[in-house]
Amino acid sequence: MKQFLQIHPADTVAVALQDLPGIPAGHKFALRDIAEGEDVIKYGNPIGHATRLIRKGELVDHHNIATNLSGTIDYGGVKNERMNNEQFNHSSHFTFNGYPRPDGQVGIRNDIWVIPTVGCVNGICKQIVERAEKALSQLPRNGESLAPLDSCAPATPLPDGRGQGVGLHHFPHPFGCSQLGEDHEDTRKILRDMVLHPNAGGVLVVGLGCENNQPREFEKLLGDYDRQRIRFLVSQEVEGDEVEAGVEIVKELYTQAQSFKRVPVPISKLRIGLKCGGSDGLSGITANPLLGCFSDWLCAQGGTTILTEVPEMFGAEHLLMKRAISDDVLQATIRLINDFKEYYLSHGQPVGENPSPGNKAGGISTLEEKALGCTQKSGSSPVVGVLKYGERLHSSLSPSGLFLLCAPGNDLVASTALAAAGCQLVLFTTGRGTPFSTFVPTLKVATNSGLYRRKPHWMDFNAGILLDDVPMEELVKRFAALILDVANGQPVKAELSGTPEFAIWKNGVTL
Repeated sequence: MKQFLQIHPADTVAVALQDLPGIPAGHKFALRDIAEGEDVIKYGNPIGHATRLIRKGELVDHHNIATNLSGTIDYGGVKNERMNNEQFNHSSHFTFNGYPRPDGQVGIRNDIWVIPTVGCVNGICKQIVERAEKALSQLPRNGESLAPLDSCAPATPLPDGRGQGVGLHHFPHPFGCSQLGEDHEDTRKILRDMVLHPNAGGVLVVGLGCENNQPREFEKLLGDYDRQRIRFLVSQEVEGDEVEAGVEIVKELYTQAQSFKRVPVPISKLRIGLKCGGSDGLSGITANPLLGCFSDWLCAQGGTTILTEVPEMFGAEHLLMKRAISDDVLQATIRLINDFKEYYLSHGQPVGENPSPGNKAGGISTLEEKALGCTQKSGSSPVVGVLKYGERLHSSLSPSGLFLLCAPGNDLVASTALAAAGCQLVLFTTGRGTPFSTFVPTLKVATNSGLYRRKPHWMDFNAGILLDDVPMEELVKRFAALILDVANGQPVKAELSGTPEFAIWKNGVTL
């Protein structure tokens, strides 16, 4: 194993791949003297400037380097390097066993979801799920009792002989009332996206009746939806026990969900979110480039990947802009970046104050350095579109390929936004580790072997073996095989040990 790595020939720093004297693994050190005020170069790009003279061989971290980021930028000189008429070969023989839905989407799970329109009914939703689990476990099926309902319990056998249970989940949140304007609409959009998500074989929407997010008005957002798969219950309108009424609906949804069967579908139906959190100095060397290579592979098969965490594009946004497939997409990307910077500035916050204490402890010193590593997840494919927060991909209208999505860097908010956009699966790289999952399977990729060994109940894949001279081409094959297994029904670690969650981005006042 190499002791250190100079990522780009122009770099003035190298990254320690193992602990060196005075340089922890994942941290960087100067390859030559760097003068005070001089840009520090990593990934071939500036990651900030030296705040004092840094001697050759010295540790470079947040004590002697500072960000160059300040406000918005005029990107008039940035030109997209993609042709409007560029053609892509989307032919592929790869398939997975998914659940086709009547609206053309394909799910990789067939779960039953209970979703509140307002936080006031969180407790009712929880009781419905608890009672329904008990009731459904006693129902006969083909002369046998049903297995406990969770995301990994055996149920209908898959084509390859594995079993896949039907998950029964509720999703508490504090919103749906006392919100105004954009916050109120964002809540409605994210809830709509969840209700229409293809990973749900059945959805019960539970309202109170007097909330701002009126159930009947919310229902209109769904358009011409599948009324067998999606049902509504308004608690104040129920005569008697609304929980028992909800249980009866869940039982009907469960029976209806059994009509959906896994069948082979083209891999082009896969939509996968790209996310990182708890990043370290190896994220941009191992796990994020692995996701980038996988993203390129999936896009070449006609599939779709989505990159978000807009604040963690600051400092690397010019690289994404150059990959815009058209001038319209370039301008949309410019607006995405500058509008998000204006959001920071409108709250009196600096645009470059991002790396967390964990990031810094892992070897990341500035937002530019974090961004240049973060955007490695996008690979080299063209950027074919930009999505607003809460916007969904539409099967008949959206091209395949790499999209950018407006959302902050917060792990649960950003992962929720990816799932809400239509991703059936979120790939999450981490150097520090995290157990969470959003409301779709959230597959964790370790940047280093130490984390993978310490947290086997959190981590699904070890990208750290790239440092052991495993070729990227070989690792991508292994990784793609795992993704297909998960799409076929194999649970990820977070499904086995955790409870799915979601979070809505809030910006405005609360009444």
